[in-house]
Amino acid sequence: MLRAMIMAVLAAAWPVGATAAETYRPAFAPGELKGPRVGAPNEVVVLGTPHLSGLPDSFDPAHLEALLDRLAGWRPQAIATESLSGPQCDFLRRHPARYRDTVEAYCWDPAPAQAATGLDVPAATAEAERLLAAWPAEPAASQRRRLAALFLAAGEQASALVQWLRLPEAERRPGDGLDDRLAARLETLRTRRNETTLIAAPLAARLGLERVYPMDDHTSDAPVPDEEAFAEAITRAWDNPASARRRATGAALEARIGTGDGVLALYRAHNAPEAARLAFEGDFGAALEEPSPQGFGRRYLGYWETRNLRMAANIRAMLAARPGIRALVIVGASHKGYLEAYLDAMHDVRLIDAGAVLR
Repeated sequence: MLRAMIMAVLAAAWPVGATAAETYRPAFAPGELKGPRVGAPNEVVVLGTPHLSGLPDSFDPAHLEALLDRLAGWRPQAIATESLSGPQCDFLRRHPARYRDTVEAYCWDPAPAQAATGLDVPAATAEAERLLAAWPAEPAASQRRRLAALFLAAGEQASALVQWLRLPEAERRPGDGLDDRLAARLETLRTRRNETTLIAAPLAARLGLERVYPMDDHTSDAPVPDEEAFAEAITRAWDNPASARRRATGAALEARIGTGDGVLALYRAHNAPEAARLAFEGDFGAALEEPSPQGFGRRYLGYWETRNLRMAANIRAMLAARPGIRALVIVGASHKGYLEAYLDAMHDVRLIDAGAVLR
């Protein structure tokens, strides 16, 4: 009798509990509590970009000039890029069972710079930060070469390139910790087809900035139980009308990439309001509904959201160190919607429409 009464109560209560769980939204919304009342908020432009290494041969880096002009006109005071920091790569190397493939794909080996400077990643990072804390308004060429060598030893190639680009051409030579091999590396980076080396570093040098900030994060990378089945499941999920539309739009835009106007059109499309929703429908939303019993789609989505949350946290930390600045975040276009949503939840972050900057 008692058991029957308990079951009846639970049965009656269950629909109410389920409905409450489905409709509950937290009352506290940080993004609605913007400030500060005194001082300037942080202003952030999130620039969605194609990965330049994947563009067709008709792409000429010289055609980025119109884009660089518009970004420079907004005058960011800090630039963050989708690359891994030296300290994170140093951490990943210590866990090869999980991160071996990640290190091979995303981390440059700073061993040559360690040999040239005598400093490992933690020591070089600390020394570079020490120098920057007392950096003169007009550093000597020898100081810039020294800082470039330290950045390379710290695994921060993009910031090393900024220092290299800020040197007069006659001073771009070995010395002060840069040996022949490291100088050659910087020259290679100068023309490498990558948004960090062709957009972020030259823009930082043009604006008189001393570094760029790597904000990517791959600590959520992990082996999957059955890579072949995982790949098949995600590929099936991606076979949908939204993905087809994205591919067709991308192909049409890339067909015009041989001109400066074509480059701007490409960037305007990647930063249009509808682009983030289309990326969700074709990719992450499709993964959310992927039906494999192993939950492959949900695993992929969990990795993606975790990575974006950690990227947003890295950006937030950059802003916290210099409150009230203008920051440009350059990131693969599929990340843009997520980063904007996460950053918009921060109390003193004000998002600026990249489309307005690109007009």
